[in-house]
Amino acid sequence: MQLNELIARINELAKKKKTTGLTLEEAKEQSKLRAKYLETFRSQMMNTIQSVKIVDPEGNDVTPEKLKRLKAKKGLH
Repeated sequence: MQLNELIARINELAKKKKTTGLTLEEAKEQSKLRAKYLETFRSQMMNTIQSVKIVDPEGNDVTPEKLKRLKAKKGLH
């Protein structure tokens, strides 16, 4: 399931929950879909953070050491 389809289904279930309520199966599906969305979001955010380089106004690299170590560990540095 692609991310846009995942979000659409989550929204569909949220709307149904507000209007008529969810069956037990739908509530379980909603929980699984939300967990999958959060997993995907966190993964994408981590990839974005790992590609960031922070530079001060003088042009010096001030990327936090923790991020530099993570990049080096992943072979991104």
